[in-house]
Amino acid sequence: MRIAALVLPLLLLAGCKDEPKFDERFDKAAKEVEARAQAMDADIAAADKAARDAGEEGPAKALPSAPLPANPPPSSGE
Repeated sequence: MRIAALVLPLLLLAGCKDEPKFDERFDKAAKEVEARAQAMDADIAAADKAARDAGEEGPAKALPSAPLPANPPPSSGE
């Protein structure tokens, strides 16, 4: 029992170590996001180059404008 009373606080102290501060976590996350963004940009550039090499057209054309609604606007009831 005495051993458990001595070992338990030592285990608790060993488990408690300094957690990274907010700025450190933010900087790490920002670097990861930036790395992912650069990888995505590189993938997009490679896909665009492959499409040009294959003879496809440049950037995608804009979508056609939205059609007019099929139903007339509601009346005022008069």
